[in-house]
Amino acid sequence: MTAPTPYAALDAWIDAHFDEQVQFLQALVRVPTDTPPGNNAPHAERTAELLQAMGLQAEQHPVPADEVAAYGMQSITNLIVRRPYGAPGSGRVMALNAHGDVVPPGEGWTHDPYGAAIEGGAMYGRATAVSKSDFATFTFAVRALEAVARPQRGGVELHFTYDEEFGGELGPGWLLKKGLTSPDLLIAAGFSYEVVTAHNGCLQMEVTVHGKMAHAAVPHTGVDALQAAVKILNALYAQNEAYRQITSNVAGIKHPYLNVGRIEGGTNTNVVPGKVSFKLDRRMIPEENPAEVEAAIRRVIETAAAACEGVTVDIRRLLLANAMTPLPGNQPLVQALQTHAQAVLGEAIPAVGTPLYTDVRLYVERGIPGVIYGAGPRTVLESHAKRADERLQLEDLRRATKVVARALADLLA
Repeated sequence: MTAPTPYAALDAWIDAHFDEQVQFLQALVRVPTDTPPGNNAPHAERTAELLQAMGLQAEQHPVPADEVAAYGMQSITNLIVRRPYGAPGSGRVMALNAHGDVVPPGEGWTHDPYGAAIEGGAMYGRATAVSKSDFATFTFAVRALEAVARPQRGGVELHFTYDEEFGGELGPGWLLKKGLTSPDLLIAAGFSYEVVTAHNGCLQMEVTVHGKMAHAAVPHTGVDALQAAVKILNALYAQNEAYRQITSNVAGIKHPYLNVGRIEGGTNTNVVPGKVSFKLDRRMIPEENPAEVEAAIRRVIETAAAACEGVTVDIRRLLLANAMTPLPGNQPLVQALQTHAQAVLGEAIPAVGTPLYTDVRLYVERGIPGVIYGAGPRTVLESHAKRADERLQLEDLRRATKVVARALADLLA
């Protein structure tokens, strides 16, 4: 009888513990982490309890309350689980990062967004796909690695952080800035079968248009901020059409684009609105210069506003997330993940870019090669990520855990 390969033994351990892994993910999904408002410390505490029950000690790193409040959130506690397998410097230290904060559920759900119900082989709930799923992927990949491969050098760190939705600066960015971690390589939470090696940048801005309130019966005594905002928005949307002519050379990324995701203003239907605010999101392809992009957006807004008599505008940057471009040292990661993803999934897995932006850039900016890979379907759209009825096929969770465990075994050999 042929002895099982190390990879087969890893797979078998994951299969044997899969029910436990699913229950772990359900427990994580059932603790809300809507951001905003961003009260995420309770989820970190619950995660630490669950990890402790598995014999994994999580360091809890609370971000000071004043920093969190200034950032527009309520509480953040980031977690690090350190698993050294040899003397310091004896081999690579691999970091596995996933974020626990999520956008609010919104409308249109047919399942409880925090129920973690299982139906038709899929778990439904906010963050089942992005990215509490990879708390489970990475945790059980490490447990399988230690039970079966028993590496003797290097180490693994689990980074479970709570600030991806607001940009990551108080999540991984804060851990890195404080010198609490400095891994050699990084795998971050994924959302499809692809190995993602590059992603867009993101500029978010808040624009406030000031006019003058007046009674709707005498509108000439006021200055309509909403009419001015419409002119500014039309100018921005015209720019959006022009972006289609700018294309990226990175596979998986097409062109820049702009979205206005929130608008508010006015006081009543019978009052000329004196103030209107809107928030925009400008996705930048890796080839673009963020400073030039921001300057161009400001020019478009200011030029449109200047044509509106009596109107002033305030423009405030909310977020500037740089694009991620591959570092030369990421090849061992890409090769290991592609090799084992093809073996487990039965198809060739591409290495591509994504139009999303992620926390990985914060590691890459500090010279730490990283890629994105984890539990997810073939495409992001299939997961309903950030939409109603977000879901994760449980078999995709099982497969991704096997791929990550196998890749870790190779990278720490």
